[in-house]
Amino acid sequence: MHDFVIGRIKDCAKRHWPRMRLRTILFATLFLVAALPGFGAVFLRVYENTLVRQTEAELIAQGVALSATAAALWPAAPLGRVAHHEVAGDDNPYVQAPASGIDLSTTPIGAERPPVAAGPRPSPDAVVAAALLSPIMDATRATTFASIILLDRNGSIVAGSSAIGSYAALPEVAAALAGRATTVLRRNGAYRATYRFEWLSRAAAIRVHYARPIIVGDRVVGVLLLSRSARALFRGLYEDRGKIALGIAAIFGLLVVLSGIISRGVTRPIEQLGAATRAVASGRGRVPNPPPTAAIEIQGLYADFAVMAAAIERRSRYLRDFAHAVSHEFKTPLAGIRGAVELLQDHPDMVAEDRYRFLANAEADARRLTLLVTRLLDLARADMAEPEDASINAGEVVTRVANSWRTASFAIEFVCDSALPMVRVPAATLEAVLVTLLENSRQANARSVTIRMLVEDTSLKLLVVDDGHGASLADRARLFEPFFTTKRDKGGTGLGLAIARSLLEASSGELVTMDGENLGFMISVPIHFAIKYVA
Repeated sequence: MHDFVIGRIKDCAKRHWPRMRLRTILFATLFLVAALPGFGAVFLRVYENTLVRQTEAELIAQGVALSATAAALWPAAPLGRVAHHEVAGDDNPYVQAPASGIDLSTTPIGAERPPVAAGPRPSPDAVVAAALLSPIMDATRATTFASIILLDRNGSIVAGSSAIGSYAALPEVAAALAGRATTVLRRNGAYRATYRFEWLSRAAAIRVHYARPIIVGDRVVGVLLLSRSARALFRGLYEDRGKIALGIAAIFGLLVVLSGIISRGVTRPIEQLGAATRAVASGRGRVPNPPPTAAIEIQGLYADFAVMAAAIERRSRYLRDFAHAVSHEFKTPLAGIRGAVELLQDHPDMVAEDRYRFLANAEADARRLTLLVTRLLDLARADMAEPEDASINAGEVVTRVANSWRTASFAIEFVCDSALPMVRVPAATLEAVLVTLLENSRQANARSVTIRMLVEDTSLKLLVVDDGHGASLADRARLFEPFFTTKRDKGGTGLGLAIARSLLEASSGELVTMDGENLGFMISVPIHFAIKYVA
């Protein structure tokens, strides 16, 4: 059951797998690997900033609770500054807390808190409130390890510090005396590095200071000044090690996924193609269909290898058939020559007439072998011919061939359009093809041949029509087979049309038969050249 489910998942993934280019896969992988250090640095910065904001939030929570307690314990509101800004929310317990305004990358970090300055004595009402609030402040300080100082409405220290004086000159205290709760960042002069890599932390040597006004009625009667060092980065990392481990596992999981994509899209398809290529080379296999998860370039490589394997198979089959045909063609005259030699050896007293007849037969067979060898060499040259970049006037070539073949018993008429384009085919190739067609017409007992040249669509076509007996419908399918001929008794080798087709294919053309009442051939090349032959 487990294997079945996994198989179904794999099949579904293959059906819906996106087609990606190899450069996309490699770029995504290298980009992710290159970006991992940046992701780590950004994570540390964001995490450290979160620790500082968390420290601020804790100080705000303590300040809110202590200021509310102090306002409840404070004597009747004396004369003081009017609070022009609200610092508490409404009675809705679900009101959203204001967003933090500090950021390690943008918030300026001030100097260490300066020593207290000289100031007036604490106000009596603040002294009374401090006596009631001090136990609560001490209990809060013991739990949160925060510095909590109570100031009166003039900024003078009332409780929480042994120093005597005033902090009214501090910007955060001045803002709180005006009714605005304020958070600032300052250097921590008492900081000493504890961990080896603590220099990586920007928040290690700073301290968060929060000043919150105590409001009774609409008057600011005092200020709570709270401060604490932000939680150490490495201590925070240790305390949040579970979450961090989960993030690292997610990164490694992503790397595993990318490795799987590379394996499925590049490595494994190439290995399969290599194995298939070796199997094809040994004649025991074929190129498989490209995997759907392979990169687009790899799928194109599979298609190219399949085309190449099919071409090699066709060529191998052609060579096998060709070798069989050659052996058959050579076997007959060789057998005749051997038979004549054996008869002459066995009958030394053979009469002169029979001796001459056997020698004539052997000579005819030898001439046929010579002709076959010559035509085979012509076919080999045609098969191995390289395309030539030539531009000729086809009309001039046709006129020259027609004039050389025209006789009193073999009329040739040449008809062409008024204006014909130049064609890119060697003149020797066009001349050899025309000579082959005219030779076939003469062997078919034709008395007249009409050569019509015209431009049709985007190609130049040459139509050759004669009045010979042509070829039967059954023989037309084999006309391009090497050594197939219906004129063997007249010296035909069956290689003329095969050579003509190979010559045209070397010039990016082709030679095919056409259906019709008479036999027809069409030769076409992509450079607007074509020949049609009807016999």
